[in-house]
Amino acid sequence: MGNVPSAVKHCLSYQQLLREHLWIGDSVAGALDPAQMADHTEVMKGIHQYPGVRYPVLTPNLQGFHRAVAAGATEISVFGAASESFSKKNINCSIEESMEKFEEVVKSARHMNIPARGYVSCTLGCPYEGNITPQKVTEVSKRLYGMGCYEISLGDTIGVGTPGSMKKMLESVMKEVPPSALAVHCHDTYGQALANILTALQMGINVVDSAVSGLGGCPYAKGASGNVATEDLIYMLNGLGLNTGVNIYKVMEAGDFICKAVNKTTNSKVAQASFNV
Repeated sequence: MGNVPSAVKHCLSYQQLLREHLWIGDSVAGALDPAQMADHTEVMKGIHQYPGVRYPVLTPNLQGFHRAVAAGATEISVFGAASESFSKKNINCSIEESMEKFEEVVKSARHMNIPARGYVSCTLGCPYEGNITPQKVTEVSKRLYGMGCYEISLGDTIGVGTPGSMKKMLESVMKEVPPSALAVHCHDTYGQALANILTALQMGINVVDSAVSGLGGCPYAKGASGNVATEDLIYMLNGLGLNTGVNIYKVMEAGDFICKAVNKTTNSKVAQASFNV
């Protein structure tokens, strides 16, 4: 997607709809897509921070951690991978090297009583290595949980997962990390995100990452679509009788606003049907 101007991020009313988290960005120059993520300091200073909402910033090393804290981050995130190739492309180091850096970051965060969340990319497939074994995902997840991350978000970065592969992966990870400390992060490249999320819910996962209008993607996973659309996720959860506490109509309004701001069409099926896009 196109870069979102900081001024647009400031006035985006979506943050008022959230119950707990609004992810701000990345605090390390050169990591991920710096053009999209490097303005976190400006965004943190410009937004109104609501009580009860945490504002995490991605911090792959100590330098980034200190910048994030100085900018006002109330939570930090470390972003690992179950694929050696993806780890080197995404954060320029091996999995083992990344774990060593993350341990320093999480240790510092814990000393300051700042929560740390861990992410594992490529849990169901990698754009460079293809299939990823559930055991590899389990190893990385166990390391992150063991160093003190309160929650591990398991990402289907390129959206190739199916309910079957999701089930096998979660069965493996849950042997080392309790379901209460796990989340899923499903991209919708092959249209399987909601099915995969439903599988995770049925297995005891209660936290799901999503993105308004399904925007996003990854510069190192060519062709991958964005995260599952928040609007579509809420619609499904409402249909299951699960109360999210989030107003789907307000989310659609926010999605319409941001799509117009970046000149993109929403990826949300619910929004498309509602707005006749």
